[in-house]
Amino acid sequence: MISGLRKAWGDHVAVHGLDLTIPGGVVVGLVGPNGAGKTTTLRCIAGLSRPTSGTIQVDGFDLVKQPLDARRRIAMVPDVPRLFPYMTVADHIRLAARLYGVAAAEESLQALIVELDLAGRERSFPGELSLGMRQKVAIAAAFVHQPAVVLLDEPLTGLDPVAIRRLKRTLRRRADQGAAILLSSHLLGLVEEIADRVVVLQQGRLVAQGDLASLRTHRPELAGAGLEEIFLHVTGASDG
Repeated sequence: MISGLRKAWGDHVAVHGLDLTIPGGVVVGLVGPNGAGKTTTLRCIAGLSRPTSGTIQVDGFDLVKQPLDARRRIAMVPDVPRLFPYMTVADHIRLAARLYGVAAAEESLQALIVELDLAGRERSFPGELSLGMRQKVAIAAAFVHQPAVVLLDEPLTGLDPVAIRRLKRTLRRRADQGAAILLSSHLLGLVEEIADRVVVLQQGRLVAQGDLASLRTHRPELAGAGLEEIFLHVTGASDG
């Protein structure tokens, strides 16, 4: 639960008093123009950037007052995978498992290797992998402790169509198992396909949220519209 989240650097305010609840079992798509505050919001929720004001609770734990308990329940996948050059694929996943105290770590490792199509790459180093493969390693390491909250910032970087399909299934499976998933992406087709709800930010402010049906409510001109048309309408953007 996010209440009154505000993040500012001097006179620049990136997020203005954001209130947002992401229930377990739900995939929420976070969309908005460049500079809308999406990445800043994700980084604040993940504990990577301290809010200027407001509160963030993760699975009932206050992120500021109970940081270890809160962060233990979070996984964040950034847009660019950050891996250690001299650690193998398997080593990255094992390290994450060790840091989070995962029981049956090897079993979880093998399951993720299969789920994310990393078989045969367990002993590879990041420099031997494509960008898409490195992104899958980052995702596997993030998922190994079964997080209650999953944050993804443009997670499809470098992924081919088959890998994208696998990731969509993986996210849906995590949500069905009770995880709260917040996915930021400019690929509105993907968000429309996988998200149960959509949150639209503009200049750090919440301008719309809900499922597609509710976003169309009271807007006759949007009857039957997809997310792209809704996005352009609520942000006042032009498609040229």
